[in-house]
Amino acid sequence: MRLRLLFGLTTLATVALGAAACTDGSGHIRLALAGRAGASSPVQAQAAGDSVVLALGNDTVIIRSVEMVLREVELKRAEDATGCTDSEETGGDDDECEEIETGPMLVDVGLSGIEHVVTVDLPAGSFDELEFKIHKPRNDNADDQAFITAHPDFQAISIRVKGTFSAAGTRSDFTFTSDLDAEQEIELDPPLNVASDGSVNLTIRFDIATWFLNAAHTALVSPTTANAGGINESLVEQNIRASIRAFRDDDGDGEDDEHEGDDGDGGHSGPGIR
Repeated sequence: MRLRLLFGLTTLATVALGAAACTDGSGHIRLALAGRAGASSPVQAQAAGDSVVLALGNDTVIIRSVEMVLREVELKRAEDATGCTDSEETGGDDDECEEIETGPMLVDVGLSGIEHVVTVDLPAGSFDELEFKIHKPRNDNADDQAFITAHPDFQAISIRVKGTFSAAGTRSDFTFTSDLDAEQEIELDPPLNVASDGSVNLTIRFDIATWFLNAAHTALVSPTTANAGGINESLVEQNIRASIRAFRDDDGDGEDDEHEGDDGDGGHSGPGIR
């Protein structure tokens, strides 16, 4: 089973990743990670060159770069009653889930273009859950040391966003960082059923347009107020957790095949980040 990964914001973009998986099948799954705004979001999102402009009322956030650290991306077989087991806790591999990528890996999210960049062989089957971790690399974790050596700016940081915030006519550049360290479980309903000669697209969408919304969804907050210790740190972390959806996307347009044409943004969310 082949699986291809894409990463993006308002439009899909690319990141180079390694692959670690089984090779006993010939079905195909393509996995995309998108950051486009859902139809139900009050924020207006528009591409502007190599940036994305998010606007709500008199507030504007211009996103110029989004980077995220992910690890342990896995698909759970539908016939298994339990979730994927953390290999750090068990000391071995998990037979119930197909490992796509172990990581940690830095996702440099671009703002334009669509390109498949990674192909992974996986056995055909039925899958009803996707699990992955938004990961904060730590010096005391042996698995993170090589990553931190290569990316020292991401020690104890899992997400970094750079851009410009404008409110009431005042503009200021910002760097938002988060140390969010959490596992996301996303239910796939209906499950993805892939025959040995079949092909399925699965998209995970991060609705980045909602990340900097205030609690009432009536205005955008300054991203700098969501940095560690800031008054909106918890709010933005909650927004990030709530922004993730997964859905079947065989035409590769970043929209849920089951709900295209609906007024809502569709998609399936799991029980949340834990």
